[in-house]
Amino acid sequence: MELQGTVKKLFDAQTFASGFQKREMVILTQEQYPQPINIEFLSDKISLLDNLKEGENVKVGINIRGREWVSPQGETKYFNSITGWRVEKVFDNASEPTQATPQQSASPVSNENPFAGDDDDDLPF
Repeated sequence: MELQGTVKKLFDAQTFASGFQKREMVILTQEQYPQPINIEFLSDKISLLDNLKEGENVKVGINIRGREWVSPQGETKYFNSITGWRVEKVFDNASEPTQATPQQSASPVSNENPFAGDDDDDLPF
């Protein structure tokens, strides 16, 4: 899957006692109702965020993962995480206004009624 948006926040890498590392980023999607989506990058993928800056447009390859956890009280809970594995900067020219140019048609437009000569009234009602 892919997500596209603007980098809203880049967090520092975290290293845990086990040696496990992760780094998170938040992108703001570009749709009618923009959503801030937190994406985590694990182990060797954290270096993918080194050349990014907040405010840049990116396309991120993601995997959605789920986990089940049973509390000591016996309650089962479910958690989801979004893990990034690829990042590419998106360079669009949307910042520059563009103007649509009218397309020339091959045949001239006629204002004649195409049904004017039909005297055949074969409608079923």
